[in-house]
Amino acid sequence: MELGFVGLGRMGGNMVTRLVQGGHRIVAYDPSPTATQAARANGAEVAASLDDFRRVLKAPRAVWVMVPAGEPTESTIRTLAGVLERGDTVIDGGNTRWKDDIRRAKELEPQGLRYVDAGTSGGIWGLKNGYCLMVGGERAAVERLAPALATLAPPEGWLHVGGTGSGHYVKMIHNGIEYAMMQGYAEGFELMSASDYGLDLAAIARLWMRGSVVRSWLLDLTADALAGDPTLAGLKPWVEDSGEGRWTVEDAIDKAVPAPTITASLFARFRSRRENSFADRLLAAMRNQFGGHAVRR
Repeated sequence: MELGFVGLGRMGGNMVTRLVQGGHRIVAYDPSPTATQAARANGAEVAASLDDFRRVLKAPRAVWVMVPAGEPTESTIRTLAGVLERGDTVIDGGNTRWKDDIRRAKELEPQGLRYVDAGTSGGIWGLKNGYCLMVGGERAAVERLAPALATLAPPEGWLHVGGTGSGHYVKMIHNGIEYAMMQGYAEGFELMSASDYGLDLAAIARLWMRGSVVRSWLLDLTADALAGDPTLAGLKPWVEDSGEGRWTVEDAIDKAVPAPTITASLFARFRSRRENSFADRLLAAMRNQFGGHAVRR
C-alpha cells in the first residue's frame, strides 16, 4: 500500500525504512533536511510539505504521524485536517494520551476523516525486530491499514485492541508495567553490586536469560549495558519519564485501582532528579532535633 509518513526521528525513520523494505510506497515528510535525505536514501519519496500529501497520494489517503506527543502532534494533525479529504485516514503512532485520541476523532469526524491510534513499542530495535503495535479505531479503518501494520510488526505482533483511544490506552499501561519491571531489575542489581562477592553482573543477567522466570528483553538489554560499562560510571543517576507512567498512575487513581508498584517506580524516577534533596536534609535535621543524631555538614 502507499502511506504518507510525518516524523523521521529515531523511530519514525526506521519505521519508514522497514515499510519501504516491505514493498510499500512511502511519501515522507520531516522539517529536518538531514532526516529527509536519509529517508530518500533508504527508498522513500519525500514531500516538500504536509500540503503535498493531497497531491502525491492517491485517495483514500492514509498518513502516519510519528512526532512527539502534545503540541507537535496536535499542530500536525490540525494541518493535515486542512489538507486531507473525506475518506482519508490519520494515524497517530506516537505516545499520545488516549483521551486526546477520543477528542481528535470527534473533531475530524464532521470532515469525513478517519482516525486511528497506534501504540508503538520497539524502540531503536524495531527496524530489525519489528514493532509491537496496539491499534485502536474503527475496524474498517484499521483493516485498510493491515498490510502496513503487518510489515511493521513481527509475526502476530499487531492487534486491533478496540475503539478509538484503546491503542494508546493499552500502550500507556504497557509503559507503566515497563517502569515497574525496570525498577525491579535496578533494585536487584544494585543489591548485588553492593555485595562482597565481586559478582559479574553482566554474566548474571545473561544467565537469567536462560530459562529463568525473570527473563525478558529488558534483562537482555541490561546485560549489554553492564557488559559495556560494568559500574555504569559513565552515567548520571538521572531518569526521565515521558508521560505514560504519570498517566497510568492518574488512571489508577481515577478508577481507585491499587497500583503501588507502578506508582513507586514513577516516584523513584522523580527522586533520581533530586540533587541535594531538601527532604533528605530535613530528615537529617529532624533526627538531630529529636535524638541528637549526628548530621553531616
